[in-house]
Amino acid sequence: MSVDEITTRLRQLIPRKRILTDEDECRLYDCDGLTLHRGVTPGVLLLENENEVVEVVKVFSASGVPFVARGAGTGLSGGAVPLEGAWVLDVHRMRRIIEMNPLARTAVIEPGVINLDLDKAASVHGLRFAPDPSSQRACTVGGNIAENSGGPHCFLHGMTTRHILSVRTVLSDGTVLDLDRDDGGIDWRGAFIGSEGTFGITVRATVRLIPRPQCVRTFLISYRSLEASCEAVASIIARGLRPAALEILDRATIQAVEAS
Repeated sequence: MSVDEITTRLRQLIPRKRILTDEDECRLYDCDGLTLHRGVTPGVLLLENENEVVEVVKVFSASGVPFVARGAGTGLSGGAVPLEGAWVLDVHRMRRIIEMNPLARTAVIEPGVINLDLDKAASVHGLRFAPDPSSQRACTVGGNIAENSGGPHCFLHGMTTRHILSVRTVLSDGTVLDLDRDDGGIDWRGAFIGSEGTFGITVRATVRLIPRPQCVRTFLISYRSLEASCEAVASIIARGLRPAALEILDRATIQAVEAS
C-alpha cells in the first residue's frame, strides 16, 4: 500500500495536522539518542489517546505496513529507529497522570508522562518514582518501560521493572491487553518490560511510588587509581551497606568536564 493510500485512511482517524509526511519533518525521527544508527520513515503520527493507537495499529496490521512506537527519543539502543520504511507512532502527547493514590503509593499514567514530571507530582505527597535515568528531564515513563531503565539509584531501588505494577498494551494487531504482575503463571508483565516495544505499545501503566528519604548525605571521595575505587565499592557492599547511589568518574572524564 502506498504512502498516499495509507495517509488517506489515517486521515479518517486522526487530524491531518498530526500526520507528518514532509521529508524534512520526518528526518527528525530517523534515530533516537544513538545517532549512529538511522532509518528513514515515510510518515509520523502524533497520537494523543489510547483509541487512536488502537485504530492506527489496526490499519497498519491489516495492510502489512511496518510501524514503530516512539516516546521522547532519548533511548540509546535504537529501539525507536524506523527500519525498513516503518511509520513512527509518536505517543509523547499522551502525558496525563490519570490518578495519584498517596495511600496506596501508586499512580496511573499514560506513556508520554516525563519521568521527572511524575517524580515532582509524587513529591507533593512525600513520595517519589525511583527510576532516574540520566535523561530523566526528557525521557518518558513509557520509554522507561520499553527499555527497563535504571539510573544512579537502581543500585538500591532496582530497575524500572520493580516499579511497574501493571501495563496496558496494544498488540501488533490492535488487541488491548492488560498485564498484571499478580496474574500468576508466566510473568508476561515482566517479559514485556524491557522488550523495546517489540511485544506491543504501552498506553497506560500503574506505577509503584516509594517514600522520599528524610535526609540525603553525599560523599565525594578521591582515589589514586580506578582499581582502588573499585575495591572500595566491593568493600562497601561486602559490609552489607546499601548506598542509594554510587557513581564514579575516571581521570579522563574529570579532565573533559573541567575543560568544557
